[in-house]
Amino acid sequence: MKPWNDWKLVLLACFTLGLAPFAPEPHIVGKLRWVAGGAIGMQAIDWFDVLLHGTPWILLIRLAVLRLIKKAA
Repeated sequence: MKPWNDWKLVLLACFTLGLAPFAPEPHIVGKLRWVAGGAIGMQAIDWFDVLLHGTPWILLIRLAVLRLIKKAA
């Protein structure tokens, strides 16, 4: 089984890398607010940071959609 298809590993990545650092708010939340506010002043490193912290969540959404499709079929 490939690591990006393993629910346990993807969930672990979401709750560690996807949310780190945890205080004062999860890093990805701050970055998404920045993007939603127009991404004014974001540099390449900030976009890479969004990609890095967002990848586990994208994998989790992907797994959920695949499971729903499989269940519907």
